[in-house]
Amino acid sequence: MNQAPRALDLDFRGAKRRAPWAAWVLLALAAGFTADLAVSYQNVQESIVKAQARLASLERPRNAAAPVRARPRNISPEEIAQARETYTRLSTPWNDLFGALESTMVDKVALLAIEPDTKTGTVVISGEGRDYPAVLEYVVGLQGAKFFERVHLVRHEIRQNDPQNAAAFAVSAAWKEVRQ
Repeated sequence: MNQAPRALDLDFRGAKRRAPWAAWVLLALAAGFTADLAVSYQNVQESIVKAQARLASLERPRNAAAPVRARPRNISPEEIAQARETYTRLSTPWNDLFGALESTMVDKVALLAIEPDTKTGTVVISGEGRDYPAVLEYVVGLQGAKFFERVHLVRHEIRQNDPQNAAAFAVSAAWKEVRQ
């Protein structure tokens, strides 16, 4: 009792059945959304104008005839030194420093500490490599980075108790002056 396979009756050109009301419902929803958006925009604009007026009134001195002058204050040498140190830290090229470190990463090396010295413009990078050749590869990568100069491996130690002979290391590098 083998039956012959039935032919598929596919009609790709058939009339499409559409709901005539669906387009009108979507149009009404879009119009409602647009109206709500316009009302919200108007409310935000009004609140901005009110906030600006309030801010302007706070900035004006209360008695325009007699402006208030601040008394000069004696600044201690410690405060000046602290301000200079803060300025030095803020003017450090942090983005360039971290970008150079990220661009020289090696899969076999993990960084454990980054100790920048903003006064001298140097950084000590401590880490651990899978083996000593991986550490050397990382140091060579740092030497090739445009941001660093005077890159030196200052300490390394092969971990004898580690079966894979991991190598701990510290690298000292100076960052180059960025001239714009």
